Amino acid sequence: MFAAENGLKGDPRLEAISAAIRVVPNFPKKGIMFQDITTLLLDHKAFKHTIDIFVDRYKDMQISVVAGVEARGFMFGPSIALAIGAKFVPLRKPGKLPGKVISESYELEYGHDRLEMHVDAVQSRERVIIIDDLVATGGTLSAAISLMESEGAEVVECACVIGLPEVKGQHKLKGKPLYVLVEPSGLDDFC
Repeated sequence: MFAAENGLKGDPRLEAISAAIRVVPNFPKKGIMFQDITTLLLDHKAFKHTIDIFVDRYKDMQISVVAGVEARGFMFGPSIALAIGAKFVPLRKPGKLPGKVISESYELEYGHDRLEMHVDAVQSRERVIIIDDLVATGGTLSAAISLMESEGAEVVECACVIGLPEVKGQHKLKGKPLYVLVEPSGLDDFC
């Protein structure tokens, strides 16, 4: 569900967040309207709004784990985890974590990839939210859900700063709720 549909309609923080995200046409390849969140991170007020909205949503849900998807989920996840008293678990690309890992493969439009986490990162019955910057098809988040559930954790919700319009009616991902702050900017300008 989009934040504006869940009690935040007209909230000026959402407008500030959306305005702080730079759109880069034809990056990383022709036809892509890249949603660059680095400009959001440069705007301390918009960045704080982003974290505050997520913290307000999750602070009373007894979340024990915030799992961040590499790499942009790492920019939001630790701040959220710290504020709600949860641990942060990085979900990394293959070969980036030392020690014993478990992994989950997923399909991309142009191939496949894999997420990994340390085997002891989550415990059975821990309550988890998964954070990333953007959801497009849901493939990465679905892999993250499977990874958490393989260890017996309970995924409470997936959260993203940006959600493509295609996911607007998709309030669930693999049966899990999906919470998105804003829709991408600049899509109407690109033909």
